[in-house]
Amino acid sequence: MTKDFNAVLIEKLKSKKIEGITRRWLIIIIGLIVLLFVIAFSVFAVTIHNYYYSSVESIVNSAASDSAINYFENSINNGDSLETAAAQFVDSYENKDSTTVWILDNDGEVILSSNGFAVEKQNMPDFNKAMDSETDRGKYIGRLKNRQKIFAVTRIIRNSEGVEFGAIRVMACVNELDSQIRKIYFLIALVFIFVLAVIVLSNLYFIRTIIIPLQEINSATTLIAQGNLAVRIEKKYNDEIGDLADSINTMATEIATADKMKNDFISTISHELRTPLTSIKGWGETLILGNRDNVDELTQKGLQVIVKEAGRLEGFVEELLDFSRLQSGRMTLRLAKTDILAELEETLFTFIERALREGYEVKYSIPDVPTVANADANRLKQVFMNILDNALKYSRPGSKILVKAEFTKKDGKDFVKIGIADQGCGISKDDLPHVKEKFYKANVSVKGSGIGLAVTSEIVNLHNGFLDIDSIEGKGTLVTIMLPLLEPPQTNNSEGQ
Repeated sequence: MTKDFNAVLIEKLKSKKIEGITRRWLIIIIGLIVLLFVIAFSVFAVTIHNYYYSSVESIVNSAASDSAINYFENSINNGDSLETAAAQFVDSYENKDSTTVWILDNDGEVILSSNGFAVEKQNMPDFNKAMDSETDRGKYIGRLKNRQKIFAVTRIIRNSEGVEFGAIRVMACVNELDSQIRKIYFLIALVFIFVLAVIVLSNLYFIRTIIIPLQEINSATTLIAQGNLAVRIEKKYNDEIGDLADSINTMATEIATADKMKNDFISTISHELRTPLTSIKGWGETLILGNRDNVDELTQKGLQVIVKEAGRLEGFVEELLDFSRLQSGRMTLRLAKTDILAELEETLFTFIERALREGYEVKYSIPDVPTVANADANRLKQVFMNILDNALKYSRPGSKILVKAEFTKKDGKDFVKIGIADQGCGISKDDLPHVKEKFYKANVSVKGSGIGLAVTSEIVNLHNGFLDIDSIEGKGTLVTIMLPLLEPPQTNNSEGQ
């Protein structure tokens, strides 16, 4: 039983969306880890970017140092022109491999470049910042017209009187630096993805070892609550989950034992009650028939009450026996070729006389054609009588009970569909889903055990049929029975009374 249950559970879990604890765990833990990784990656990225660009900035600043500015100021103060000072500075410039130097005039025109190429006028935000800054310094990270990305620093050159005489602009190409930084970003991202994958896999293992057993336990307890006491949970781990599985298995075993004792008790009591009740009813009927003229009216009524109540108890005992068979799985059918509608008409013939006597009107419409099915005739009569009896019990005297039979198809198979409707008190929406449960009574003011409808439903199920109940509170109830046929029926219909 455990293997079958586990197989069903696995299929259920495969088809089931991730939800409950699993969903919350994945959202909270994985979401939190991803958020932390994003924050960590951002911090790493900013740190690495700042580190490398700080190194470039140091190189550029060293080239545009105070000594370079002092060189130009001294040259200009000694009477040299900016062009002459620029040529001498570029000739002695030592960082041509890592940086490029432009000497600019006050209009931002490039007078001389350390790479020896003529340079057209560029957009130089660092030059504009330096001209407007009190520190005579400007910095810019961007692209030249040739799309080359640079890190540039511009410093203003002044003469001894503080008059602007031009500027020196030192640039370093950072295209390769950006490429190297991107490679580092990629490596960090791979590390983070690998770590995340390890965490996700470990969490999936955790879910498999914790969440799935919990779902298995939940499914098992649901089946136990529905009456399947043979379910057992496989103990996979020696931990709290395993202890819980053991406890539930022990509970199921004890419930099954108690349930068997209860069913045995009901079966024994029912059998013990059946014989004396039959004797009481039989002797009561004998006394009524044999002493009709020899006893007074009060004794006659007393005997009738004895017979009536003994009959009622006898019916209750039969229901208990059926319930016992139902609980123990011993309810079997004696199947044979049976005319379903003939059995219905025979049941109606007996029922109509009682209904008329108690003040009810019965109308029926039944096709007058053979309806051959593989069925148990006695059990079918029990089904029809139980439903008709309920229709009588829950209706008001003077109301109608309607019975209609017709033929239909379901999944390509032939069925006879029998509807029994009353004009009684009906069933509330809250009670309707439970009326086929054992011992459930929607209306406690009406006498009955609450077993009959459960037994009726089980008999219909054993015939591979269907029993549905529709009801409107205060208006009435419709019970629909569908039973499979062995062969297609004829189509001629005849109306009953």
